[in-house]
Amino acid sequence: MNALPQKVVVASGNSGKIREIARLLEDAGVQVVAQSEFGVRDAEETGQTFAENSLIKARHAAAATGLPAIADDSGLVVDALDGAPGVFSARYAGVGATDEMNIDKLLHALRDVALSARGAAFHCAASYVTPDGTTSLLFEGEWRGSILFGRQGDGGFGYDPVFFDPDSGKSSAMLTPDQKNARSHRGKALRGLVALIQNHYS
Repeated sequence: MNALPQKVVVASGNSGKIREIARLLEDAGVQVVAQSEFGVRDAEETGQTFAENSLIKARHAAAATGLPAIADDSGLVVDALDGAPGVFSARYAGVGATDEMNIDKLLHALRDVALSARGAAFHCAASYVTPDGTTSLLFEGEWRGSILFGRQGDGGFGYDPVFFDPDSGKSSAMLTPDQKNARSHRGKALRGLVALIQNHYS
């Protein structure tokens, strides 16, 4: 039986994401640290899928720090746009685009699409790798909903103001952090990944 690693590096500079992963692993006694604490820069995301980009980021962080690493890659997949913006969600309106610019482009692209055809999903792939390359685990989560005709709510980030969650009847930006985490793509993916990690070492 192998013991869980005492420390895991997260291939992200997002403090909210790091806190979320830390909460999921705290009961197992695993310390979670950001790659920025080691001076590690973001990996170049050259993958064609969320899973590929997640693994690229995790392997980059593990190689740079010598520690097991966790990474995730996520984005919005819109049915009427053949899956766009997909892996380009953060830069849908161009490199360096703001959330507002990305949302504006999305709403413009869907301006003539009827409510019944505005289905979409947030997708997340979360991965865990060891620096020696012997262990590579992946879990993916999805959050189905639809795209609103305009912004609603001022919470969250990214496309949250225009993503409608049918279970709550609210936009993602109107949910509390706990409500969002309970149903979100990232919450599902990270919880699933943590379960895989714990099973792997049990």
